[in-house]
Amino acid sequence: MSRFVAGLAEVVLWVSDMERALHFYRDLFGLEVISPPELPNKFLRAGGGAYGVPEMIVLVPHPEPSMEFPREKSKRVLHHLAFRIETAEYDRLRERLIASGIETRSGIHPVLKAVRTFYVDDPDGNECECIAPELD
Repeated sequence: MSRFVAGLAEVVLWVSDMERALHFYRDLFGLEVISPPELPNKFLRAGGGAYGVPEMIVLVPHPEPSMEFPREKSKRVLHHLAFRIETAEYDRLRERLIASGIETRSGIHPVLKAVRTFYVDDPDGNECECIAPELD
């Protein structure tokens, strides 16, 4: 069978408050904004990617910002997204998120056995998994 997909280029998320979303993804996770400042959608580099196409999280202002996004997981359209974290940065990131008042939840990956993982919710209720190889 042919493999057509070479990787994941972007995950696009609705946001109700761009500044809160940027604080979460840019300031806490350290993702670099790569879109021009005047563009309402914010493109953040999540990984190097390949051939000039980085891995990105794209934040798009919701057309109805006052709309309440569902917090109950069973009502969300997106189950969760996951970030691969460098082993050496895993604990530091978790501590940074906790210090910022963000609840972290531990997890066990159902397929990958030699990894550590925890979960947090972004300001709009999207669950973000943080996954890293176990320490040697």
